[in-house]
Amino acid sequence: MSRENLWRAPRAVAPVNASVTLPGSKSITNRALILAALASGPSTITGALRSRDTDLMIQGLRALGISITAAPDAATGTTLHVVPGPMTGGSIDCGLAGTVMRFLPPVAALADGTVAVDGDEQARTRPLGTILEALRGLGADIDGDALPFTVHGHAGLRGGTVTIDASGSSQFVSGLLLSAARFDKGVTVHHDGASLPSMPHIDMTVDMLRTAGVSVLTPDESGIADTWKVLPGKVDPVDWVVEPDLSNATPFLAAAAVTGGTIQVPLWPARTTQAGDAIRGILSEMGAQVRREGDALVVSGPAALRGIDVDLHDIGELTPTVAALAALAEGPSVLRGIAHLRGHETDRLAALATEINKLGGSVTETDDGLHVEPRPLHGGRWHSYADHRMATAGAILGLAVGDVDVEDVGTTAKTLPGFEKLWAAMLDESGSVESASTEPGALS
Repeated sequence: MSRENLWRAPRAVAPVNASVTLPGSKSITNRALILAALASGPSTITGALRSRDTDLMIQGLRALGISITAAPDAATGTTLHVVPGPMTGGSIDCGLAGTVMRFLPPVAALADGTVAVDGDEQARTRPLGTILEALRGLGADIDGDALPFTVHGHAGLRGGTVTIDASGSSQFVSGLLLSAARFDKGVTVHHDGASLPSMPHIDMTVDMLRTAGVSVLTPDESGIADTWKVLPGKVDPVDWVVEPDLSNATPFLAAAAVTGGTIQVPLWPARTTQAGDAIRGILSEMGAQVRREGDALVVSGPAALRGIDVDLHDIGELTPTVAALAALAEGPSVLRGIAHLRGHETDRLAALATEINKLGGSVTETDDGLHVEPRPLHGGRWHSYADHRMATAGAILGLAVGDVDVEDVGTTAKTLPGFEKLWAAMLDESGSVESASTEPGALS
């Protein structure tokens, strides 16, 4: 890779103290888009994230015939106006977005026409057979078991009961639930397999379905373990207001923890189903001070980070941030419950172990996670593997380790466009960055 495609991660020479305002949640935005497309009337989505993942969702729904217009707003970000309509065939590009490749096939099955679905070359290795086979069991006509595949829509879907193994991704469950009210019989989804990961994301799906007037029964309510039921019916139009993306906030909060500074993130929700909210407890356990001030979350870093033994099964998306923090802590860490990360944008367990070890660290893979023994680190090239969270992990390490060159930092646009500018603004506000950040190798 040429030098021009490397980004020299800025090194902090003083505590980082700043206020960082984050754009909206990808997970909420893409769920709101699906529900708005299936609703009985027009909806608005205020504070919607505009990133590669959300733009791919917008483009995919437009390809099916849904009208979506965007109106930038200086105060709230982007407002999307969604007008449902009869859905037809078309072509959908999933890129590398898990929510697009797993949430749109059930919608495509409701269209009247043939829908061709493909994505990035790397996406063709991501597991999709689970949801495609489930849709066949519910009456869908689909050719293929991975990208590219084709959905032959017949303007409706029978629905019914289906048993799946969703241990690879909670998105298989959410993808079925989000469209199920429009199935003739609704859907009953039973998970049969290893422990189901990322439960907060299913909780988010259920919460948003109910906001849209959809009847949902959870395992706790039905008394049937690992089973969700959505009754058939209409989806109400909703004026959605999107929360800041709390998972995207975690690298910025980590900057406070790594440098002994203080970072404030405004508009942190008092109640949320976002998995990123769990960073509060993790940072506290590692020695940081975590508090609310008005509507903001404030994190102040310790003199030295403590190692942690933590089960990240439900919040696996935080693993790259936590692994970077663990590599800079004073004691060993164990990150557990995350075997499913081997099937994410990349094999995140192998990628984290490889890249931290290349910088002098000591990380070993376990059956279901990582064991991190802190070691003195040095600079070097950090590969992102086209994975946005790998890129931000490299940025975190670069705060404490000089000469870390992150490959393809632009991949962060998947969920956080302009990450480099936000990162630089955070450091500029506190005057804590050394000039090395602008040496050759910085992103041009």
